[in-house]
Amino acid sequence: MSLYTKLVSSVLFPLHERLKGHDSVAVRKEMGRTQWLEPEELDALRLQRLRGFLREVGERVPVWRERFRELRFDPSALASIEELQRLPLTDKAFIRENTERLKAENARGLARFNTGGSSGEPLIFYIGKERVSHDVAAKWRATRWWGVDIGDPEIVVWGSPIELGAQDRVRQLRDAVLRTRLLPAFEMSEERLDEFLRQIRRMRPRMLFGYPSALAHIAAHAQKRGVAMDDLGIRVAFVTSERLYDHQRDRIAEVFGCPVANGYGGRDAGFIAHACPRGGMHITAEDIVVEIVDPEGRVLPPGESGEIVVTHMATKDFPFIRYRTGDVGVLDTERCPCGRGLPLLKEIQGRTTDFIVAQDGTVLHGLALIYVLRDLPGVAEFKIVQESLDLTRVQIVKGPGYSSEAEKEIRQVFQKRLGSGVKIEIEYVERIAAEKSGKFRYVVSRVSA
Repeated sequence: MSLYTKLVSSVLFPLHERLKGHDSVAVRKEMGRTQWLEPEELDALRLQRLRGFLREVGERVPVWRERFRELRFDPSALASIEELQRLPLTDKAFIRENTERLKAENARGLARFNTGGSSGEPLIFYIGKERVSHDVAAKWRATRWWGVDIGDPEIVVWGSPIELGAQDRVRQLRDAVLRTRLLPAFEMSEERLDEFLRQIRRMRPRMLFGYPSALAHIAAHAQKRGVAMDDLGIRVAFVTSERLYDHQRDRIAEVFGCPVANGYGGRDAGFIAHACPRGGMHITAEDIVVEIVDPEGRVLPPGESGEIVVTHMATKDFPFIRYRTGDVGVLDTERCPCGRGLPLLKEIQGRTTDFIVAQDGTVLHGLALIYVLRDLPGVAEFKIVQESLDLTRVQIVKGPGYSSEAEKEIRQVFQKRLGSGVKIEIEYVERIAAEKSGKFRYVVSRVSA
């Protein structure tokens, strides 16, 4: 660690957090201890926290006070984390309907946030300082797992209007002190990509952070231009906010000469899990209870695939309780060889809208179609949109070696997997548009799985 990084991580950033009223430093130190607890010790700590969290919510949050009364639910009597299942599942519709009544009566300084709305109407919600402190601490802890720290030079490739629209002079000064440079993920023209490569080479960052699609796109452009990026001393590329595909991981690692660390979470659900160097996807279990449920809302055991549901115990000012994320995943039964007692996510399979439905009702992962296009010569970029059981659209950006015979193969394979009566419309475009947030999605299904 350089002297400057040590100054930032141990003095300047803690001062910054204290001035903002955040407890991130203390929380991160405690998380540094609790990550090594045995699973039984960690569960006892989590149960104690869950009782306290639900007790405060039941006393101060109007909508949950009513729910607890109706269900005769006493948080103090909670005997196990599994008893959380007595409470109903919640979702975006629940939050929209009860936004004001979800605010704790003693909450102060709530900040208004919203999701990007890539799957429909954006969700408006509120975050208190406790939630911010815990999310910062969780991310900070995971950053240190990889031998880098706050204050090390960092390139952030992001597309959220929240971050990009907040680049006032104070934010720019802070980023300069922290040695963080923000590159807009939704501006990916050839000229912009050339400039990104120049900035990355000039800065020689120790870490990258961004959408996997965006970092993979920059890596592909570096290959196309013949620009070496593996001699810069980059230690790790953190990716989040989208599903990480194997081909993206391989390209990022090859071009930038560093491992790729997957992170999972959301602006609404919080910082849920992050990979360590030994490969385990560790859940931030001190703060978050993760359940996996089937389409009927029944909790599934580890090893079975279902929708990820989270309860974030640092959200008593605006609680997220048994919140359906819309993502599909699997809990692991094993313990990571790194020795941490934190439970693991075995797989994050994508959003529920990343799955497609054949005409006969069979549910398929989008990968069933993605690999068809990815392996075709001359397909530079693509996007698949299932409009209905009878119509699927495919957007393609042609590259060198694309053949007119590809259309026939696409239709044959897609109809074989979706049904012979499905109409496959193929459209050729100059570029694939990203979502408003800057994210990119290979597959979008408008059919309920």
